[in-house]
Amino acid sequence: MVTTSTGKGRKPTARRRPAGTQPVQAAAKPVTTAGRTASSGGSASGALPPKKRGLRLNERFNAFMVLLEGSDAKATGSSYYMILGATLALTAIGLMMVLSASSVEAIAAAAGTAAGAATTFDLFIKQVMFAAAGVALMLILSRFGPRFYRFIAWPALGIAVLLLVLVLIIGVEVNGNKNWLAFGPVTGQPSEAAKLAMAVWFAAVLSRKGPLITQWKHAVVPVVPGGGILIGLVLLGHDLGTVIIMGLIMLAALFFAGARLKLLGLMSLAAAAAAAVFSIGSGNRTSRISAWLQLDCSAGLCDQANAGMYALASGGWFGVGIGQSRQKWNWIPEAHNDFIFAIIGEEFGLLGTLVVLVLFG
Repeated sequence: MVTTSTGKGRKPTARRRPAGTQPVQAAAKPVTTAGRTASSGGSASGALPPKKRGLRLNERFNAFMVLLEGSDAKATGSSYYMILGATLALTAIGLMMVLSASSVEAIAAAAGTAAGAATTFDLFIKQVMFAAAGVALMLILSRFGPRFYRFIAWPALGIAVLLLVLVLIIGVEVNGNKNWLAFGPVTGQPSEAAKLAMAVWFAAVLSRKGPLITQWKHAVVPVVPGGGILIGLVLLGHDLGTVIIMGLIMLAALFFAGARLKLLGLMSLAAAAAAAVFSIGSGNRTSRISAWLQLDCSAGLCDQANAGMYALASGGWFGVGIGQSRQKWNWIPEAHNDFIFAIIGEEFGLLGTLVVLVLFG
């Protein structure tokens, strides 16, 4: 209550602000930090403590990883497009290098034939057809979810086993390995399809294990018996290289599923010992290993490896240019498949080989 000049009390009234004016705010109190008063124009108004800087960098990194890989609440799709872009880039580079590496041998094979120039680009045209079919199938399968792959996992494993058995019965032997099927003009290597079936089946089986994967019996069964059937069938065809790759697929699946590293280490040692035994038991494999280690270069055993090294060395940093390889002129055998990386190094140099390795990574 306010007392007036007449002695009567009345309530205080709020004073009205003239139109168009802003309210007057109370002056901010100075902030005291460690005994100092920070004024509005002082030098203490800015820098964050080192801990807060570290936290901010960590938050930015986490935000970048969420943008790249998504989170539990929201998927950004960045990983999908990175995988898609790398796959398409490797496909394009592969087709270009198949055309370059196979051109000389294809022209030589076409010379004097009735078809003539029509057969010059046969290898490249076949690769383009298979690449187009593969990319289309990849895009179609990418539209299906995990439930679909769990559904086809066991049928895919059964089909892979059937095809590998057919290889042993009616298969075609190439360079000492019986790993091809031929139906008229169509040829294929079922072990390549078996790799894909293994990956899908491993993922379907291990995804159901959950925390049980840390127990060795749940990690081993049924992954090792199921994968061992495919590996054993391929091994009967004497293709040790493909067997090693399939073993690595098994170990990778167990690693990403969360199996204990001790178990993976023991499995790796057992696999390495088995690979050594099978290598020693084959004269062909022993001679290849000796040539690789430069232990025995008699009878031209080291010629292929040396030609590949010459190709990589002559490429230098930036290469001799696309289509300009010298080693593909019948110096390197199978330049368009087994030694195509050497041709990439010769034509695109060290920089080109690093790009290919990064895309695979």
